[in-house]
Amino acid sequence: MRSTSPDGPLPVLLLVLTGVTGLVDAVSYLKLGHVFVANMTGNVVFLGFAVADAADFSIPASLLAIATFMAGALAGGRIGSSAGHHRARLLAITTYLQIALVGAALVVSMVGAFVQYSLIALLAFAMGLQNATARRLGVPDLTTTVLTMTLTGLAADSTLAGGENPHPGRRLQATAVMLLGAAVGAFLVFHVGVIAVLTLALALLVVNGIASYRFRSSSETWTVGA
Repeated sequence: MRSTSPDGPLPVLLLVLTGVTGLVDAVSYLKLGHVFVANMTGNVVFLGFAVADAADFSIPASLLAIATFMAGALAGGRIGSSAGHHRARLLAITTYLQIALVGAALVVSMVGAFVQYSLIALLAFAMGLQNATARRLGVPDLTTTVLTMTLTGLAADSTLAGGENPHPGRRLQATAVMLLGAAVGAFLVFHVGVIAVLTLALALLVVNGIASYRFRSSSETWTVGA
């Protein structure tokens, strides 16, 4: 986990969160009514489809995902304003909150009451919190929830385009991890169930929580935030 990178272990921790994104979006799209809990670009498009009365798309589900994602991002922004001066502590705090939210989603999926909208709200809030935290941490090419700019940068900044091709490995890793998370999530949804996907997502968050806890009081250079 230790690194000579100016971002220390943050790239590794954010890659884990990228994998979590693939897992939960697999659950939300495949089982919660064709809605994303992390990809808000997709939800805005889906909302447009639903307004046009396209089959299998829901206005309430899309609106709920967007609203709760923004609420999570708002909470993440508030936490970032107070704890953002120490990047490891900020990540630790928000990871603990994500553990609570995904844990609650796991309990809801086990109980089986009001599952669709409860899971959308809990998971979208967690992803909004995650996105706001990643934005505050400012590690290049690791937003953890979207890949549009990552893939754009991979092409537009490449040597073929006359660029200096910064962070190609990191960009490819983020893409591969998101793909892997989505593939594993879809496989588990179809062959085991939603509970298995949420359990795996929770386990990854716990690993991140333990790792970030170790660095919460560190004074290493990479921990200093804006």
